Amino acid sequence: MSQLVWRKSSFSGGGNGDCIEIATGPDGLIHIRESDAPDVVAVTTPAKWGAFVKGIRAGEFDHL
Repeated sequence: MSQLVWRKSSFSGGGNGDCIEIATGPDGLIHIRESDAPDVVAVTTPAKWGAFVKGIRAGEFDHL
């Protein structure tokens, strides 16, 4: 995992605020972690990640 380049949302405040981070692995899979728990990583496919992002943009999770 150390070779992954993690990206944090610009909405995290730009500081040390805890946020979700993502990285693309050498295998093409999407790795997801919380910045305050970097050793816990979830992995998904680009297709599933894309569906999730589309759902966010469409407001499907606004009730949470």
